[in-house]
Amino acid sequence: MDNKIKSILQKITKNESFLSYEVVPQKSFSLNKTLESIKKSKLNEIFDCYICTDSPLARLKHSSILASIKIQNYLNKPTICTISTRDKNSIALQGEIMGLNEFNIRIFLALSGDPIKLGDQPQAKAVFESNSCIIFDIINNLNQNKDLQNKSLIDSGKKIYHLGVINSYANNMENIYKKMYKKIQKGAIALITQPVYSIDNIKELLYMIDKINKELKVQTSIIFGYYPISSLKTALFLYNKLPGCYIPDIWINELKSAGDNEERVGIELSKNLYKEINNIYPKIHFMCANKISLAESILLN
Repeated sequence: MDNKIKSILQKITKNESFLSYEVVPQKSFSLNKTLESIKKSKLNEIFDCYICTDSPLARLKHSSILASIKIQNYLNKPTICTISTRDKNSIALQGEIMGLNEFNIRIFLALSGDPIKLGDQPQAKAVFESNSCIIFDIINNLNQNKDLQNKSLIDSGKKIYHLGVINSYANNMENIYKKMYKKIQKGAIALITQPVYSIDNIKELLYMIDKINKELKVQTSIIFGYYPISSLKTALFLYNKLPGCYIPDIWINELKSAGDNEERVGIELSKNLYKEINNIYPKIHFMCANKISLAESILLN
């Protein structure tokens, strides 16, 4: 697995194409059904790695920590573990990242986590000791064999890497620029965006990260979030409910006028978008809520 991890790090950080796939653990004791559908698909040969989510929308799910270990072992591909500050303090975060090192889970997607009010567990209490940047600090320190108090660890582990997340769109794009700058300054090897649907938006994000890289003299990559739309309902949900994501009016209008051809029109729009992104900057994170057949309709047909 060490060589495979080295290979995807090369794909992420160098001028190479990269395609990851999001695995969303369910509110279930077992991941077998989800993983078996991926394993049987031809896409398992195409995806470079998997990214395991951490209870998105603050909804109860199978542990991202344990799920990441199983995904990596079951599918024999490097797995990036999403880890958030919503549910854990810095003691727990440090301990989990150290523990996962022994299972060769060494790449993390750091985020703050969606607020509890969005989820299905209103009795829960959010931690939010800090934002996602504390995870960057933890990893930077652990790579020096130190904890957050700069106290030495008993031994050393394998090198750990971190990625960050950013919105793909804002009314004031300067806000995104500032967050990009801070996360790149803290050593993120790449930033993954919310789903993108506009080529102009993509070009603007590329301009921003190129400017930051030149100023800081680094080579942080951007990975464009991609979520295919197969229905007007999905489009309206993303348009109205997902902060930091912009869907052009042309998509909404075409889906509204599609009638019985709604799914076909949505898939066609999504396919064309995927091709355009791939031609401009072929680093993509594919999300589709575990609907592997939907991914196949985009990538195999």
